[in-house]
Amino acid sequence: MMTGFEWGMGLGGWLWMILGVVLVVALVWAVVAAIPRRDRPTGEDPAQILKARFARGDISQEEYEQARRLLGI
Repeated sequence: MMTGFEWGMGLGGWLWMILGVVLVVALVWAVVAAIPRRDRPTGEDPAQILKARFARGDISQEEYEQARRLLGI
């Protein structure tokens, strides 16, 4: 006899469904977090960055010296 107030899958079924959704969301988050992004800091200190820019010719010697003074290097 059906009264219309049945649980359908039962409590265990609902819990497994919720767990599955949580696992899928965690998996998607892990994949997105593993993708390298260019806007993340590289961990280089300012002196290394400044020296590299000067070595590549991106900045002149005057700009290099001024930046060194401003950074206190």
